[in-house]
Amino acid sequence: MMKILIADDEKLARDRLRGLVTELSLGEVVGEAENGEAVLQQTAQLQPDIILLDIRMPGMNGLETARHLDRLDNPPAVIFTTAYDEFALQAFETHAVDYLLKPVRRERLSKAIQSVQRLSKAQLAGLQNNGGQTTMTHISARQQGGLKLIAVADILYFQAADKYVSVYYPTGSVLIEDPLKSLEEKLSELFVRIHRNALVAKHLLSALEKDQQGHYYVRLQGVDERLEVSRRHVADVRQLLKQLASK
Repeated sequence: MMKILIADDEKLARDRLRGLVTELSLGEVVGEAENGEAVLQQTAQLQPDIILLDIRMPGMNGLETARHLDRLDNPPAVIFTTAYDEFALQAFETHAVDYLLKPVRRERLSKAIQSVQRLSKAQLAGLQNNGGQTTMTHISARQQGGLKLIAVADILYFQAADKYVSVYYPTGSVLIEDPLKSLEEKLSELFVRIHRNALVAKHLLSALEKDQQGHYYVRLQGVDERLEVSRRHVADVRQLLKQLASK
């Protein structure tokens, strides 16, 4: 029997889906979640086969949650549910695994669960690029078959080395496989590139220093070591420091 996790910030919506799954004998509802973070936590604990995932949830939305789930070695299948039909056309255009409009009909739910397949990275990217919310609230790293989440607001800086990027935050660091360029594009409002191998949190910039050999470095609040700034990025960093000082 399929293990199903229901994710929606509205209790009435969760109750309706649970009732339909039970009534139609589509599987066993092993848990419920009100937001994206809870989905990831419960996925690690409950190992569901399918997640009925609302797109618009507070904090981490359904699209971002699905992106993090896709990092798992054996990710569950994802079926999006939403009350907003403007996403539906985009979903079908990108051949998403399935997309159910609320109120979810019995026949559609039954068909979706019976034919479900894992949402691919390409399909998810299509959804995001066609109008879905793309703002990242968290970074996820694979750890011992599960996921560790780091809130973007807590990240100090990213530093690339070889095929991996280290994510530094106040209590430690983790390795991820996301390219630094991709992170820069998605997080350009919050992070600035200071070197070909580093992005730093803009709001933590405190000083730009130059040593006797003419090398530039930045200091970040909450970070002991200085980070090197390449010459091509010195002007941008200096301008950003001026803007921060004027606020």
